[in-house]
Amino acid sequence: MKNHTLKTLEIALLLGLALFLASGAAALQTGEALADRVVRLHVLANSDSQEDQELKLLVRDRLLEVTEPLLERTVNRQEAEVLLHRRLPLLRDAAREVILANGYDYAVSVRLEETAFPTREYDGFTLPAGTYLALRVLIGEAAGQNWWCVVFPPLCAAAAADVPETALAAGFSQDQVGLILEETSGYILKSKLVEFWQELQNRLE
Repeated sequence: MKNHTLKTLEIALLLGLALFLASGAAALQTGEALADRVVRLHVLANSDSQEDQELKLLVRDRLLEVTEPLLERTVNRQEAEVLLHRRLPLLRDAAREVILANGYDYAVSVRLEETAFPTREYDGFTLPAGTYLALRVLIGEAAGQNWWCVVFPPLCAAAAADVPETALAAGFSQDQVGLILEETSGYILKSKLVEFWQELQNRLE
């Protein structure tokens, strides 16, 4: 009887482990599929001083002004990546103009690169943890708090009510829209699984 109970417990543990591994793989796949449709915006301030943080937001606002019309007819992330890469000097100059206009002489770097992000909540939607292509703007020492959002599709510029339509227009599936709107069943668990598996994958790499 005791051996039978132990065997049943072992089977239950193995089934639980298999379910966890399968859920983790599925969650990671969902996050990666979503990341393939998004370009994040990542602006890093020179420092955490109030002045540098305010400057960061001014640079952010200017870059959103420039990128929104630039990408308005873009239909997927691949097109957005090509356009942004071509216009990196323009974006750098736009950021530099804001910095100089506000009395600073910080260097600024603007580049496109794969970047790991934690789960992040925005106004009206949430993006799970993962590695995303990001338009990164490094101001001065880039040692201050950063600002994250999405440059494509323009989810951060859209009103909360318009986020689903904007995401669908950019090629998101209904499931992916449900995920970012936290409408998917078990969203919190899935989000944590994505974050766990992404961190594990990064450590292994």
